[in-house]
Amino acid sequence: MSESDGVEHRRLIIAGSGIAGLTAAIYAGRSNNDPLVLEGDEPGGQLTLTTEVDNYPGFTEGISGPDLVSNMREQARRFGAEVENGVIEAVDVENDPGVGHRFRVTVSGDVYTADAFIVASGASARTLGIPGEDELMGYGLSTCATCDGAFFRDEKIVVVGGGDAACEEAVFLTKFASTVYLVHRREEFRAEDYWIDRVMEGVEDGDIELKLNTEVTELHGSRENGIDNVTMVHHPEGHPTDKPDDPDTDEFEFDAGAVFSAIGHTPNTSYLEGLDVEMDNEGYLDTAGGDGGGQTATGVPGLFGAGDVVDHHYQQAITAGGMGCKAAMDADDYLEDLSRERAAAGGETEGEGEPAAAGSDD
Repeated sequence: MSESDGVEHRRLIIAGSGIAGLTAAIYAGRSNNDPLVLEGDEPGGQLTLTTEVDNYPGFTEGISGPDLVSNMREQARRFGAEVENGVIEAVDVENDPGVGHRFRVTVSGDVYTADAFIVASGASARTLGIPGEDELMGYGLSTCATCDGAFFRDEKIVVVGGGDAACEEAVFLTKFASTVYLVHRREEFRAEDYWIDRVMEGVEDGDIELKLNTEVTELHGSRENGIDNVTMVHHPEGHPTDKPDDPDTDEFEFDAGAVFSAIGHTPNTSYLEGLDVEMDNEGYLDTAGGDGGGQTATGVPGLFGAGDVVDHHYQQAITAGGMGCKAAMDADDYLEDLSRERAAAGGETEGEGEPAAAGSDD
């Protein structure tokens, strides 16, 4: 690490302190890559909203989301990772005459440079913006059926949404619920035909009931007892909250033991706008993939992606951790090659001019 003109240089910066980012930090620390982890405005990521995690291997009695993140943070620190709170404002590429290509990272007014950068800043679940949502998130309200569905066996479960994610979660939750109620503000679903067919099979079997042209407007309950009921509004032409004064808009209370919000996620990639990095229409990073090394590489040399910022399908803690591991190993290969290139060119291999340390094999 070195400083010049108030700019601190790091060998590797990791954006995000969720499972992907912290796994990357553990592996990067063990490879002597001196990682700096920037927590962002949601330290620990979405897992901190989950009260119990029962599907992460190795915890036979389960573990709370915050405890799992805290344990991983301390593990990363044990291997030399530094974790700082800070929101990344921008990432740019600069070419220094002495060392060549590297990243310039602006964080809450401070500036860092880095030889490699791992994007593990996750995706934020879109919220309904209704009363009771903040208080009951993780206490009867969830954004992940795979994570939390088993906690609500034999309950009446409400799923909100009309796309692939909502239909998939509704079908999945029939394994646990007494009945799943799929609530959508329009008459027609936006999901693919495959998922609509699966939902309709559930309707025919009596496992799913549809509440179309309907919206959830308030959640009722407590953190001690979870969700008791919800307020809904219905209008025969859809989008009922846009028609509060219409006499055809009907408001009613509905008993429910859990609510799953499935209205999509927004990947946290806006700070990468200054880079020429490929993303899909929703802002998820495009990475190389394949079956060899460099699967997490993007089109920008030295920039790697891991976790929910890349994955809009699985979005599980264990898959995020696996991707974080891959990203750290890919970054290590990149940094080793970079050190050799700089040494061959007679330039510095690190900020202080010392050769890069070899990575750990175990």
